[in-house]
Amino acid sequence: MSAELAGRTVAFVVATEGIEQVELTEPWQAVEQAGGTPRLVSTRSDQVQAYDLDKADTFDVDATVGDVGPDEFDALVLPGGVANPDALRADKAAVDFVRSFVESGKPVAAICHAPWTLAEAGVLAGRTLTSWPSLQTDLRNAGATWVDEEVVTDGNLTTSRNPDDLPAFCGRLVREFSGA
Repeated sequence: MSAELAGRTVAFVVATEGIEQVELTEPWQAVEQAGGTPRLVSTRSDQVQAYDLDKADTFDVDATVGDVGPDEFDALVLPGGVANPDALRADKAAVDFVRSFVESGKPVAAICHAPWTLAEAGVLAGRTLTSWPSLQTDLRNAGATWVDEEVVTDGNLTTSRNPDDLPAFCGRLVREFSGA
């Protein structure tokens, strides 16, 4: 295990279901392998349901978005899946948490459909980012410049397109979260 993220706590914010499992587990493992402490934050306590085309594993929730704040974490990851960010952007507490986190200047990483939540939070104006291609109109309408690249970092925001980009995404988020 490396120590790039030693002493850092990273929030993984998800809805109660519809999370693309690999977009949760691979960044989670990257944070752990870099010495960080990942915590699962959701809209409700108990467990969340991940998917891999069909139902996959469940994961225990560490905290709910209404019970924690950005000051308790050093960085934020928003995993994708279509249903996950769609549900998050309809939850006021989740949107407020994400908005506060981005505005705090702390690093945020989002993959695939997760930038929908960022658009709902109103934090994309003037930013350059990437995502699953079908989101590009929504992100442009939110004031962002959308590009088709493996991974993009603009200020404190790192984004990526899809599970195929996970190696680059995980490497970049560890680097950005460590402040390197």
